[in-house]
Amino acid sequence: MKNLFLLLVFTTGSWANCLVAQAQASVRYVNNYELQTPQSTYRLGFSQASITDVFSKIERATGIRFVFNETKIGQTANVNITEGNYTLDRLLTIIELQTGLQFKTISNMIAVSRPAKVTPSVSNALLPTVKATVVDEKSITGKVTDTNGEALVGVNIVVKGTTKGTLTDVDGNFKMSIERNDILVFSFVGFKTQEIKITDDMAVLNIKMEDGESLSAVTVIGSRGKARVDVDRAVPVDVISAKELQITGQTELGQMAQFTSPSFNSAKYGINGVANYADPATLRGMSPDQVLLLVNGKRRHQFSAVNLNVTLGKGTVTTDMNSIPSLAVDRLEILRDGAAAQYGSDAIAGIVNLGLNKSVGKGSFRTQVGQHRTNAKTLTADNYVNDGTQYMASLNYGFKLGKEGSFLNATLSYNHADGTQRSDPFTGRIYFAAGATPAAIAASLIREDSMRAARGVWPTTESKKDFRVSTYGSNPLTAIQTFVNIGYPLNDEWSLYAFGGTSQKNVAAEGFFRNAITTDANSNVGIYPNGYDPDLPGVSKDFSGVAGVSRKLDKGWNMDFSTGYGSNQLDLNANSTTNPSLGAASPTEFYVGRSRFGQSTTEANLSKNMAINGLKSFNFAVGAQYRVDFFQLTQGSAASYQEGPIAKASGSSGRPGIAPSDETDKSRSNVGIYADVETDITDKFLVAAALRFENYSDFGNNVSGKLATRLKLNEQFALRGSVNKGFRAPSLQQIYNSVTTSTVQAGAIRQTKQLPSSDARLATLGIQSPKAENSWNYNVGLTAKVGTQLLFTLDAYQINISDRIIISEALTTAAVPAVKTAFAGTSIQEISFFTNQLGTKTQGIDFVTTFKHNFNDDNRFTASLALTANKTEITSSKATPDALTAGAANPAAILIIDTISRSLIETSQPRQKAILSLGYQWKKLNVTLRANHFGEVIAWEKSPVFHRSQTFGAKTIFDVVATYNVLKNLVVSVGANNFTDVYPDKVLSNYASYFTGQTPYTRNAGQFGFNGAFYYLNATINF
Repeated sequence: MKNLFLLLVFTTGSWANCLVAQAQASVRYVNNYELQTPQSTYRLGFSQASITDVFSKIERATGIRFVFNETKIGQTANVNITEGNYTLDRLLTIIELQTGLQFKTISNMIAVSRPAKVTPSVSNALLPTVKATVVDEKSITGKVTDTNGEALVGVNIVVKGTTKGTLTDVDGNFKMSIERNDILVFSFVGFKTQEIKITDDMAVLNIKMEDGESLSAVTVIGSRGKARVDVDRAVPVDVISAKELQITGQTELGQMAQFTSPSFNSAKYGINGVANYADPATLRGMSPDQVLLLVNGKRRHQFSAVNLNVTLGKGTVTTDMNSIPSLAVDRLEILRDGAAAQYGSDAIAGIVNLGLNKSVGKGSFRTQVGQHRTNAKTLTADNYVNDGTQYMASLNYGFKLGKEGSFLNATLSYNHADGTQRSDPFTGRIYFAAGATPAAIAASLIREDSMRAARGVWPTTESKKDFRVSTYGSNPLTAIQTFVNIGYPLNDEWSLYAFGGTSQKNVAAEGFFRNAITTDANSNVGIYPNGYDPDLPGVSKDFSGVAGVSRKLDKGWNMDFSTGYGSNQLDLNANSTTNPSLGAASPTEFYVGRSRFGQSTTEANLSKNMAINGLKSFNFAVGAQYRVDFFQLTQGSAASYQEGPIAKASGSSGRPGIAPSDETDKSRSNVGIYADVETDITDKFLVAAALRFENYSDFGNNVSGKLATRLKLNEQFALRGSVNKGFRAPSLQQIYNSVTTSTVQAGAIRQTKQLPSSDARLATLGIQSPKAENSWNYNVGLTAKVGTQLLFTLDAYQINISDRIIISEALTTAAVPAVKTAFAGTSIQEISFFTNQLGTKTQGIDFVTTFKHNFNDDNRFTASLALTANKTEITSSKATPDALTAGAANPAAILIIDTISRSLIETSQPRQKAILSLGYQWKKLNVTLRANHFGEVIAWEKSPVFHRSQTFGAKTIFDVVATYNVLKNLVVSVGANNFTDVYPDKVLSNYASYFTGQTPYTRNAGQFGFNGAFYYLNATINF
């Protein structure tokens, strides 16, 4: 990635001041320059041609681009070369001798400069060498790296007050001649400028560049053209460094992004199905499956299980960011714009790209311990509670593979977190159902109290005030993860790369309490006479591997070919529970089954920076991708899904097992072809366009496109805008997932079935298989960079989606005659399914500003404010099919989506989010204060007879961390997240979703979690 900074440096024109003047013109341009095709010849000729015309014609013929500043190279004599066949080597030799210019190449471009001490000759190409005078000079060499020890390419090194200088090469090395008492100035975009005075005994000078005045990082995500900072891009991109991620005090990538990017949302949940094992993560208030996760620019596989609970992302499949160790990540890039035309399905809301660490010859060991300490009065009166202890240890080291430019960067991580308890005292019944009269209720309560005390459930009167039957909080987890990132240049043209890793997360989730009331469908008093609280452990395993080769082809083409495979496997169990329909014969531990998703991706990409007359730059890229997806459901143990002889709920209570009828093993293939262009028509006017065609084996074709532009009003301000036609293909999990559950209502078993789209009975009800969602994404923005201290970007956007895929409400045979007819002869009395039902519109604005000021070398102040405000609303809903409403007494009452599901789309995420960060560095001490504001959310529920909502107010939480460099290689941090101990509003106790005190914080919307204050100590050893 560092090589990309060079392109930005070139575009500024400042580099031309620091190319070194060689002592002899006969050295020619071969100064770290190696021709890609030294034997190729080109038929060219020039007569009294200006130097710019000469360069333009050579660019068109060879594909090699010349980069220069016309004001720096000055006036040169016209070039005269007899028409003939010339190698590029020969052409540049002739031009050098006629004009006095010199040439230097890094990557695929030739930098042109005018030496300070060479007098050009214009007679002809055969003139003798012109020698320069060298006065009292000595040679000095060195290497320039960043604070991580990674080589920096293209760093400007100039003798202060002169034009004499050089650039670092691809390995960060430099060599130049200097005079005694010279002062060398090292400058590079994104780093603090340094000045070093040369002493007599100095022959080697190695420099480590520190993060400095740069307000915006260079990125390539969202573009296959040259690298640019955000203010120069046509689309908005957030770049979050590893340092920014680590100082959040979080241990998982999803939560790190949650507290550094306002557009990103990823809240923790408890007692919430699949959300227990993979946090739903979203961009711009949209769905988890409408954001695409990339690693090193390559597509990452999704989670294997679909989220079916009444929570954010219901009916969607997320991609588990937390399966990648944070120390393996060098930076996180968030593209806040549609990019399906460039990267394929799922990129409707945007892209999150994880750039992996590739440092060499250095390592880091990072460990952290922390604990929640909260004054949640509902726990134990007014006393503080300590829980949720976390331990983290992570090791990263980069190895050199025996060749310059090679690396193997490896990360090993261990993370353990104890669970938290945030439930309220239980207000429900354990042994007896309440009677119909007040007298019966009072009598049953007296007896219930005595039975609880006798059985030791309430051993004392005091503990009766704080009696809890279940745990609601963050789930205990243990994760072990590895990741590697490998690069190996075979020669100047060919390079190999590979990356990937493994992850295993053991998560101990819980279910709701099952009482001991004998008439209850889930009770089993023969095994659990006091009721039971199911334990629902799960093991999530991820594997990924990508290998590729890149090559610089003839005439400036860059080729990249890669293939990779990734998979997630989720094994679920249910313990401390029963199959109530089996009675006393039921086991108490069950294997629920396995979901598995795999994805193989093979792609080829070609790109070239072309020289087109009249354009400042023109990059063309074309490529193809072949992808195969796999989805499997494997049945659980027999008792986990069996219907026993007793008229109670069947299957393991809390999580029924995967039945043989639900097993599936499906796959599909996809072929995608794309082309995109990006051109600087002038220095101020940028245009980019992309077009993509995809064909899916199961539902056909899709075409997406993108057009983006940026216009610089002046050096400080620019306007930008984009329009995207995107799509999201239905996932295999949505098409083929199948779940069977059983409940007892009015003494009868009711079997509920989430049907795969392949079930033929759905077609008889007028339900079609899901097809791709289609979107139009519009973005317009203003960017500004005022001096070297202040930057801001303001972007407004609108995203329209048609044919949005949802999971339907549960339709019963009792209320829908057509369902009763279609499923006659089965025990199924309730169904749900996936379908394209809705149209939605998301509108919003994003504002990001950064300010930095260095008072002196020991005192530095930074401030940033990032905020988003958006709203998603359902704009259309398809009519319920006539075949589904046939025979119904009230067809209008048959709804495929109701109020609760609508609220999960429209109001379950904060419509406003803001992050204010203030940092002050004094010598070795760095203190950061962060304020995180989360807007209100609204959750709906279905009471026994009607739907009702509750608004949970906006909250602001504060984090602080102090970091100190104790020793040269030891950094210690002490921090407190949410140190004011702010909680979301509680669910009203008379609401059904309060669950008699088991879930006092809503599961149907997400703001920032519900664990209160967290204090931690962190130590990092660099070696």
